[in-house]
Amino acid sequence: MDKVPLNLSPEEESLLESLEQQNNWDGYPICKFQGFWLPFWLFHPLLCFQRNFKARDTDIMLSSMPKSGTTWMKALLFVIANRNQFPIDQSPLLVNSSHKLVKSLECDYYMEHDNPDLETLPQPRVLSTHLPHQALASSLIDSKCKIVYICRNPLDQFISEQHFFLKNRLWPNATVCPLDESFGMYCDGVHAFGPFCDHLLGYWNASLENPDRVLFLKYEDLKRDSLSEIKKIAEFVGLPFSEEEEKAGLVGEISKLCSFDKLKDLEVNKKGVHYGTITNNSFYRKGGVGDWVNHLTPEMADRMKKLLEAKLTGSGLMLDI
Repeated sequence: MDKVPLNLSPEEESLLESLEQQNNWDGYPICKFQGFWLPFWLFHPLLCFQRNFKARDTDIMLSSMPKSGTTWMKALLFVIANRNQFPIDQSPLLVNSSHKLVKSLECDYYMEHDNPDLETLPQPRVLSTHLPHQALASSLIDSKCKIVYICRNPLDQFISEQHFFLKNRLWPNATVCPLDESFGMYCDGVHAFGPFCDHLLGYWNASLENPDRVLFLKYEDLKRDSLSEIKKIAEFVGLPFSEEEEKAGLVGEISKLCSFDKLKDLEVNKKGVHYGTITNNSFYRKGGVGDWVNHLTPEMADRMKKLLEAKLTGSGLMLDI
């Protein structure tokens, strides 16, 4: 496999060498750091984020596992937060990927600069991360900023991530594990930003402890009743819809603008790349619920069901798979 450029200081290199290391299912190296598995190429950006990020009380943070509805939630949060600045028919979302409008802290800002200038971003700053709760910068935890977390049926999330990274091979020469082996690694928690159950529970418990700070959402609920969920999100981030906005049908307009079919059909999402090599159109495959049945065996689903029962029992968190 090609050597991954990491831009590490001698101290960071020594720290990385001391960590447990593994190859992810698609061949790129990951290390276990602060209780979760992190891609090598995000090691330095993570440390810079934890060291340098200064949260604002007005910040809105989207957190998620990859392929859990991140693209959709970025669109919704951007439009909700900026609806007074941009009319729906003039939204920047019509000509920009939601990943450009709401950038990732570790994959964008701190990947490009050790200490990026985030002070010039318009308020409220809408940011995103795939990092687990325990890896968030202390200034973020100590602030009053709003964290919106979205989770997804882990079987669907696993299949969506498989398709996404097989289409966007970060290291084309690396050996890819077969599906059953990849699924085994996923269930064992050996995958980027995993274990996924710990990721879920970190934010779930934070939402129980600080419900005014952390909102825990489910992808399936958003698909089932987007209007109610959009109003819940707006209320939570401190930007509730006025009676006039609701009477004018603004909630429905936002839902339509940010829908999977609308975003997928936009020219900007049919071409171009993000993060240098990832194609914009790869963010839009099916966007449905239950596609896992076309790829995984009943035995795999049963293994996941038993895993969730073991991990989530007593937490109050229920996932319908």
